[in-house]
Amino acid sequence: MPKMAQTPVSVLNDLMEEYQLTSSSLAKEIHISVSAVRLITVGKSKISVATALRLAKFFGQTPDYWLDLQREADLNEAKKDGELQSVLKGISKAKKPKPDTKATAGKKRPLSRSKKAALKTDSV
Repeated sequence: MPKMAQTPVSVLNDLMEEYQLTSSSLAKEIHISVSAVRLITVGKSKISVATALRLAKFFGQTPDYWLDLQREADLNEAKKDGELQSVLKGISKAKKPKPDTKATAGKKRPLSRSKKAALKTDSV
């Protein structure tokens, strides 16, 4: 049986249970609204950078921990989005143009600003 990926929702709910926190008590501790905590705990709102900083400070992790959880959850959600997948199939990889040796042969390229500035100071 494959291991379920941890999500910000599951991790936060597990920590709240472990620390015996309600949405209200966590909200008070990290200085955000109760509704913001509730929305995160039911997966209706994402972990923002500001919230990641608060949760990291409170629970003793890094902000990157919370942001990585959110990023992985976002990617997994996007992979399941059929409409997005259809659009992605229609996008081809960018190709660099091949240099046209005939067009550039014998032509001088314009000088960059730094080279022009260097020439001015040399002639003084």
